[in-house]
Amino acid sequence: MPRGAVAPPGADPRAIAHAVLVRVETTEAFADALLARRLADAALAPPDQALATRLVYGTLAWQGRLDHHLARLVHAPLASLDPPVRAALRLGLYQLLFLDRVPAHAAVDASVRLAGRRRGAAGLVNAVLRRAARAGRAGLGLPPRRDLLERLAVEWSHPRWLVERWAAEFGVEPLAALLAADNEPGSVAVRANPARTTRAALAGELASAGVETVPCRFAPDALLIARGAARVRDLAAYREGRVAFQGEASQLVVRLLEVGPGARVLDACAAPGGKATYAAALGATVVALDQNVAGLRRLRAEALRLGVTGAHPVVGDARRPPAAAAFDAVLVDAPCSGLGTLRRHPELRWRRRPEDVARLAALQRDLLDGVAALVRPGGTLVYAVCTLAREENADLIAIFLARHPEFVVEPATGHLPAAAAVAVTAEGFLRTLPSRDGLDGFFAARLRRGR
Repeated sequence: MPRGAVAPPGADPRAIAHAVLVRVETTEAFADALLARRLADAALAPPDQALATRLVYGTLAWQGRLDHHLARLVHAPLASLDPPVRAALRLGLYQLLFLDRVPAHAAVDASVRLAGRRRGAAGLVNAVLRRAARAGRAGLGLPPRRDLLERLAVEWSHPRWLVERWAAEFGVEPLAALLAADNEPGSVAVRANPARTTRAALAGELASAGVETVPCRFAPDALLIARGAARVRDLAAYREGRVAFQGEASQLVVRLLEVGPGARVLDACAAPGGKATYAAALGATVVALDQNVAGLRRLRAEALRLGVTGAHPVVGDARRPPAAAAFDAVLVDAPCSGLGTLRRHPELRWRRRPEDVARLAALQRDLLDGVAALVRPGGTLVYAVCTLAREENADLIAIFLARHPEFVVEPATGHLPAAAAVAVTAEGFLRTLPSRDGLDGFFAARLRRGR
């Protein structure tokens, strides 16, 4: 078997998790999509599906801390190991340290099997994990507290550069809570499709099908799924377009547009279509612009499922819009570093580099410059990103306003449900935080063009 290859998993949650972890590390694939495909192909009982999911997300989230311990347990550089061996070590150590209900011998034995038949791999994994099991969490140790940021980076499993950045942006005092929140599983929210139902009616329909929900705190159409999320796509409510999967913070961005029947809206980075179809369901006519042809196909299919006729996909680059027009509202939901979504995409913390933030901020500036003239006088421009990096949010808006003095900030408080006021900054921007709000980290600014 070639270096980096891994045997296809059977109906075994640990084998499925191991295969996903190897693919995530050796390709640019995302864990959520890979895991969904693996689980769809495997005949796993719900408890085993839950175990595979927890193993993948937990191992990725805690990878930094796991590697810190493994560097002291393995008598060779971790980078020198084959990816399947490295993944087996991480997977086994994660179970030993964080899954109290998994017996140590089960975690060790399964990881030895997953390491495969590579020369010496099984013996290495067996020896390392047995040493870790004897030491226990307390015996493995963390960096000394005299270097607080290094200690926090290892203890809460984030890259040092990101911990330093957030310490500068948020202060040291709330830092541990923010880092800890990134390691918690992300909640699953759905949206009642206002074109076909109400939140209360949808909650009752889901409850009758055994899916437990609670109303979300901020977004008026949002429901948090407490139990049964995996069943939703099999229900009539999904097939008949009464429910859509969309995070609560993402829904708030659409509400910040404050559009209704008759409004002309440009969604400048529209694929895969959650915000465009929501705005159309609220009555707006939406030009859904994107360069991603496959993403626009998904948008068209989702609009059809939801019964939304006002979303019109158009292939194009918002930096150079294909046609001039005047819109009542323009949404720039820009490509970004995604550093507010580490609960859902824990692998991003290990893929991103500081230079990525600067590169993406330059793209975001170009996107805003490209669409500014398309906002009619008196119209609205909403800029949104799912990141907490200032270069991509408040600093970027300051640069845009300096270049486009015809725009001014409108405080988000006046354009969101009253309950969302806690998520509005002193500058008037929407900013949700995993540690405070239990939501992904989103930023959004509402700007008004002068008449």
